[in-house]
Amino acid sequence: MAQSFDYESSADRMAASGEGRTDTSPLERLADIAARTAEETAKLANVDTILRIPVTMQVVLGSATIPVANLMKLGRGAVVPLDHRVGEPVDVVVNGRIVARGEVVVVEEDNSRFGVSLTEIVGPLGGHGET
Repeated sequence: MAQSFDYESSADRMAASGEGRTDTSPLERLADIAARTAEETAKLANVDTILRIPVTMQVVLGSATIPVANLMKLGRGAVVPLDHRVGEPVDVVVNGRIVARGEVVVVEEDNSRFGVSLTEIVGPLGGHGET
């Protein structure tokens, strides 16, 4: 990650806090800049730590609500109809929240694995984001 230091905003902060006095030496100002850069580096390290936290991602083909009695009757070969239709986008869920929708695709040459091609990113309030 590239880091840049905004000298103008630092100067504004120094002037607002009274640190921009003319009696500070260039060495003191340089030390202040270095301290602020170290603080921002520490913040970036914290963000990097957060970005490495694993999350659970699921792709939901659909769901069904059935009575327990019908659930108990299910056996090998039973078909449970889902609420999504063929061709409708599937939901991509991260830690229990829908974050995107997409189409199921085959991702390997030997046709043994599925993936999802994202077609829509869901906004933070459940609304629609990028498409």
